Amino acid sequence: MPHQPTDLGVPQERVILISVSTRQQDVDQVNEYLDELAFLALTAGAVTIRRFTQKMDHPDSKTFVGKGKLEEIIEFVKANNIQIAIFDDELSGSQIRNIEKVIGCRVVDRTNLILDIFAKRARSAQSRTQVELAQYKYLLPRLTRLWTHLEKQRGGIGVRGPGESEIETDRRVIREKLSRLKEKLKEIDKQSATQRKQRGDIVRVALVGYTNVGKSTVMNLLSKSDVFAENKLFATLDTTVRKIVWDQIPFLLSDTVGFIRKLPHDLIESFKSTLDEVREADILLHVVDISHINFEDQIKVVQSTLQELGAHDKATLMVFNKIDAYHYVEKDPFDLTPATRENVSLDELKKSWVAKENYPCIFISATEKNNIEELRAALSGLIKQVHFIRYPHNLPASEDAQSNEEIN
Repeated sequence: MPHQPTDLGVPQERVILISVSTRQQDVDQVNEYLDELAFLALTAGAVTIRRFTQKMDHPDSKTFVGKGKLEEIIEFVKANNIQIAIFDDELSGSQIRNIEKVIGCRVVDRTNLILDIFAKRARSAQSRTQVELAQYKYLLPRLTRLWTHLEKQRGGIGVRGPGESEIETDRRVIREKLSRLKEKLKEIDKQSATQRKQRGDIVRVALVGYTNVGKSTVMNLLSKSDVFAENKLFATLDTTVRKIVWDQIPFLLSDTVGFIRKLPHDLIESFKSTLDEVREADILLHVVDISHINFEDQIKVVQSTLQELGAHDKATLMVFNKIDAYHYVEKDPFDLTPATRENVSLDELKKSWVAKENYPCIFISATEKNNIEELRAALSGLIKQVHFIRYPHNLPASEDAQSNEEIN
C-alpha cells in the first residue's frame, strides 16, 4: 500500500532491466540510462541479473517491447527465477497488465521504482505525506491491476452504493485519501512557511544537483555538521537547514532532494513545498559530479527542473565535485578521429567550462577536501554581495568566526 515501501527492498530479489532504444538515443546513451536504472534497483535492494534492450521507433502500446523480444524475456524469466522485470519508462495500467499476463513475474516501471525508494527514505511527517500523495496519484489510474479491496479500511455497512463495483469503490476511497492527504500537507506547509518567515531577511543558500553528486558531503564540509551521506540514489529526502556565520555574516545553507532524469511529475508536484527552500533561496550551489560520463546531461536535467520550479534565474555557483575520480585517456597524436569526452583532460575541461559557463565555476573534491577553501571564498563573496545590498549600513568584519546551528 502507499506510504509503505513495497517488497522490492528485499535484497534477494532478482530483477531484469528492460529498455527501448529510439532514434533519438544512441547505444552509449541507452547503456548509461540502464546503468542508472541498475543503480536505482540496487538502492531499492534488488540485484540486476540481465538487461534487455530493443531498437524501436516508439514503444509498443500494448506490451512496450515487440513480440520477439517479449518471448526472449519470457524464456529468460522462467529459466532464471526472476521475480521482477523493471522497465526504464512509465508504463500504463494496460501495459503492466498485458505484460504480467505472459511474462510470469511482477512488472515495475521506473516511476514505481522511484516511488518505492522515496517511501523507504522518507523520515519526516512532511516527506512521508508527500510520498504517499504521489503514490496514490500513481495508483489511481492503475487500479485495474492493483485492486486491493480498499473499502474494507472504511468499515463495511453502507460503504458500497447500489450496483457499484469494487473497483469503483476503490477509486472513490483513493480519491478521498488524496483529498485528506492534500489537506494534511497544506497544514504542514503552513507550519513550514511560518518557520521560513521567522528566519527574516537572512541570506539563504540552497544546494541543488542531480542525485548522488555529493551535495550532503559538501553540506557537511561547509557547515561542519553531520548530514547523512551515502553512495546511493536519494540518500537525502528531508530538507536539512543549517545556520552558519562566516566573517560575522550569518546565512542559511539547505540541502534538499536530488533531481533525476524522468523524475515522476506527481513526485515533483508533491515535493514542491519541500523545494520551497530552493525557490526562496538567494543563491544556488549547483553541485555536479564531473567524473560522470554524462555530467552535462545531468546539468540539463537539473536546470530543466529548476525552471519548472521557477528557480532558474537565481545567482548560481557551479561546483564541479569529484575531481579525484575524473579519468581520461590521452589521445594518440596520430589518431585523426575527433576527440571524445574520454580524451579531454581535467585542465582542458576546466578551461572550457570557465570560458563558456554564465556562472562562476569551482572544481573540488569533497571527499578529499580539495579546493574547499576556494569554494568557501567564492561562496562567501556571493553571500556578502546579497547581505550588503540587504543591509547597506553593515560594514565588513575583519575577524572570521564560524558557528553552526540547526534549523528545524
